Amino acid sequence: MSSVVDDRALAAVRLVVFDFDGVFTDNTVYVSQDGVESVRCWRSDGLGLARLKALGVHLFIVSTEQNPVVTARANKLKLACRQGVDDKACAIREISAELGVALKHVMFVGNDINDIPALRSIGIPVVVADAYPEAAQHARLQTRKAGGYGAVREVCDLIFEARTNKKADSLS
Repeated sequence: MSSVVDDRALAAVRLVVFDFDGVFTDNTVYVSQDGVESVRCWRSDGLGLARLKALGVHLFIVSTEQNPVVTARANKLKLACRQGVDDKACAIREISAELGVALKHVMFVGNDINDIPALRSIGIPVVVADAYPEAAQHARLQTRKAGGYGAVREVCDLIFEARTNKKADSLS
């Protein structure tokens, strides 16, 4: 992961907000003849998310799309989710305030130009490896893995390692 964020900042993350399409997915959508949409996700993202939840990190999906597939995946992962969101930056500010988390301790993971206002509104803006260049310009971190191919897990592991190493350092 290319980074201009140190481990102390990562260890201080208290809320991670993820876009869905292009972050949890590879940005592909399958549409059946009946109009039913399906997507592919990276199964091991769930284990990374579970480890962060166990450390008390709040996790959220915020998506522009209003789609049952987003609800299904969020429910499976036991993640809070807001859909049909036109202004992700506003939604993140609301979620942050509801949880009592300062914006400097918020990470947002996006991939496209509609994520730019959200990326600019928080402390640690992240994009996936295959993010659009205009969005990537606003990130402090870019994953090595593409959306839908383990980018979510990569972000989770990075925070987990920073948090657990910090705990180990404070015990010595």
